[in-house]
Amino acid sequence: MGHPMLTVGAVFRRYGEAYRAEAGRSLSTAQQRVMTAIEQCRTAALGGHVEQCDRCEHTRVWYNSCANRHCPGCQSLARAAWINARHAELLDCEYFHVVFTLPDQIAVIASHNKAVVYGMLFRAVAETLRTIAADPQHLGAEIGFFAVLHTWGSTLVHHPHLHCVVPGGGLSLDGTRWIACRPGFFLPVRVLSRLFRRLFLTYLQKAFDAGELRFGGSLAVLADHAAFATHVAPTRRTEWVVYAKRPFAGTQQVLDYVGRYTHRVAISNERLLDLEEGQVRFRYKDYRADATPKVKTMTLPAMEFIRRFFLHVLPAGFHRIRYYGFLGNRVRREQLARCRHLLHRPAPVPVDEPAGIDYRDRCEALTGASLRACPVCAEGHMHVIEHLVRPRPPFSDTS
Repeated sequence: MGHPMLTVGAVFRRYGEAYRAEAGRSLSTAQQRVMTAIEQCRTAALGGHVEQCDRCEHTRVWYNSCANRHCPGCQSLARAAWINARHAELLDCEYFHVVFTLPDQIAVIASHNKAVVYGMLFRAVAETLRTIAADPQHLGAEIGFFAVLHTWGSTLVHHPHLHCVVPGGGLSLDGTRWIACRPGFFLPVRVLSRLFRRLFLTYLQKAFDAGELRFGGSLAVLADHAAFATHVAPTRRTEWVVYAKRPFAGTQQVLDYVGRYTHRVAISNERLLDLEEGQVRFRYKDYRADATPKVKTMTLPAMEFIRRFFLHVLPAGFHRIRYYGFLGNRVRREQLARCRHLLHRPAPVPVDEPAGIDYRDRCEALTGASLRACPVCAEGHMHVIEHLVRPRPPFSDTS
C-alpha cells in the first residue's frame, strides 16, 4: 500500500504553531483564518459522519471540509458549479486567452498593498481591453470577458497577473451588429501593453499621492516621494508583459481551461512529494528552461513553504474573478441574448437546480463522480449510519 498523499493541511498541522510563533503580529487576521481552516479541513475538528455500504458493509469516516477558497482540497465542487454556470454563457465564436503581468518592482508594492494594487490591476486591464477593442482602428466593438487573478509563480514566489478569457468579437457600438475578430487574431499585444502600463502607473501614482499605499519593513523607504519615484521609474521605460495565447480550439477547450484556472490556489496537494526533516519537496514547471517547460522538483524549509503560501492569501471579501463589458453582472443576461440573436444562435435551455438538493447528488450531477458508490465492492451504496458532531471549542474564561 502506498503512502497517503501529502497535503498542505498536513504541513500546517505539523508546523503551523511554530510558524505562528515566529511570524507574530506580521501574520494577518485573514492569514490566521486560512491557516486554521486548512489545518482543520477534513479532520474531526469539523465533524462529519460515518458511512457503511449496504452490500459489503465497508465502513468509512467522512469528515467535513473547510470550504475555504484558499484550501487546495476544497475547490472541486465550487469549480464544477462555476463551470456549469459559464457553460450556458458561451457564444459560438473563437475565444482568446490574454495574460497581463505586473513587473517585479510593482509586485513588491502589491505584496504590502494587496487590495489596492490588485484592484487597480483589474481596473487597468479592463479599461485597456475595452478601450483598444472599441477603437475603430482595431475592432470597433464593445467586448465582454472575465478576468481571473493569480498571484503566484510555479515555485510559490509572488507573481501577480491576470488571465482574461475573451470572446473573439463584440457588439457594434450602436448594438446592432456582431463584429468578429480576424480569424486567429484578437488585438495587437504591443498596443495593449503600452496602454496597460500607462493606465496602471497613473492609478498607482494617484494612490500614492492620496496616501492609500502603506510601506513597512524593508519597503518603509518608499514612503518618501523621491524614493518612490526612483523605484517606479524603470517600469516606465520597460515593456510590460502582455501575452496573447493561441485561440481556444472550440468551446470545450474554453471549459477545460477555466476548470484548471478559475479555482486554482497557490499550490495543489498533488504537487507535494514529501515532508522530511522539516523540508517540503514539491514539483514545479520551469518555464525558463526552453520553449517546452520542464517538470523539476524544489525543496523548501517548511517555514519558508508556509511563508510563500501566505503570500497568496487574498484580503477578506476580495473578488478574484470579475466580469466586464457585455458579460458584466448587471447586463449579462440581456446582452448575451442580443449577441446570440446577432450570431443567429438559439439560447441554451436553462437547467434549474432543485432546491435543497443533497450535496452528494449535486457533486455527481456536476462532476460525474459518485460519492454514494462503495469504493470497495463498487456495487453497493454508502449510507450514513452515524453523525459526528463538531466538538465545541474549550471554554475560555476571560474575566
